[in-house]
Amino acid sequence: MDWIKQILLHSEKQKICCLLTSNGFEDDYGEFEWIYAVGEKRVFLTPKELEGFNGWALGHISYNYANNEFKNLHSVNTEDSLWDEFNFFEPLKIIWLKRGECRIQGDSSLLKELDEFPENESFESSFTSRLINKLSTDQRKYLATVELIKDKIESGVFYEMNYCIEHSFSGDVTNLAGLFYSLNKSAPSPFASFYKRNNSVLLCASPERFLRKINNTLISQPIKGTLKRSGINDFEERALLKNNSKDRAENIMIVDLVRNDLSKVSKVGTVSVKELCEIYTFSHVHQMISTIESTIKASANIDEVIDAMFPMGSMTGAPKIEVMKHIQQLEDFNRGLYSGSVGYFYNGDFDLNVVIRSLEYCNTEKELRNAVGGAITYDSIPINEWEEGVSKSAAIREILKP
Repeated sequence: MDWIKQILLHSEKQKICCLLTSNGFEDDYGEFEWIYAVGEKRVFLTPKELEGFNGWALGHISYNYANNEFKNLHSVNTEDSLWDEFNFFEPLKIIWLKRGECRIQGDSSLLKELDEFPENESFESSFTSRLINKLSTDQRKYLATVELIKDKIESGVFYEMNYCIEHSFSGDVTNLAGLFYSLNKSAPSPFASFYKRNNSVLLCASPERFLRKINNTLISQPIKGTLKRSGINDFEERALLKNNSKDRAENIMIVDLVRNDLSKVSKVGTVSVKELCEIYTFSHVHQMISTIESTIKASANIDEVIDAMFPMGSMTGAPKIEVMKHIQQLEDFNRGLYSGSVGYFYNGDFDLNVVIRSLEYCNTEKELRNAVGGAITYDSIPINEWEEGVSKSAAIREILKP
């Protein structure tokens, strides 16, 4: 059985549901191959409400959560209307696959409901033959802004900034689950998600883990460094990225930032770098990823951990607060859920992704949104940064072709 297809067919009639899938990628910290949750028994609107909760909770943290709740930073752009700042739900029904074994909790009717769809049922997305594409920032302004960011770096205002722009596509889209199915086939990723909350839908093909908690261990795996994959010679391309001094500098700066963030909620002397600038290959790009671990303080609560770590350094820059101030002034859109996080809490542990390589859709506004960005350093070449963004959004553009 194609479980993902059956789940997505089922999701079409749900108002609130969340699918998280690793797409078969294995790592030392992942626990589930996929999780599918439906319905809402209870809602958690702050991390503090999850303290001591031992069931399942799936949902999201918007980028704006940190801006308003912790940092008192406010965007000059229109407020995001699609997503609450923090929202996790305890599901009415949940099913998951772990080490090849399918398990269900709560209402067992979900398994029967998934079996009802015939294997050969057609499953394609559709949209108006001409989606109207609009950029929040055109290429000319983007290049000029990168130069401005570099001037600020040279002046010592900050060291690195993740600068993003947004594409929006206006048009009537039907069968968003089918659109995600196409995206997931085109660009399988270890932290992919299909998430519906009433009129808002997220289609996410993220390769990046934000934060994992396993018992007393915290793990963060920031991505910094991207190279377009040609499909001709992965070995040479991986070596090229591995030895790229600019990308290594970007990555190491964020590793230092993550180490600092983790130290606020970890036992002294336990923060360590397990992987530095390792290269991982995905469908369209090669990525440079580092892994940092620590042992959480006995006194640290969930809200303190989220406060210390969110938003993730890979999507902000260094130093974090100063960079976030400039993000709010220089970017031409409100990030909303983009560069936020989607994931789960379960029996005191959690696994949260970074929302990138994604589409957001609002049923009332009839608009798809796709944001893309990258780290700007003193060595950045503006046109190369633009092209890197094009590479990152390649899978999205492919599935939106009429």
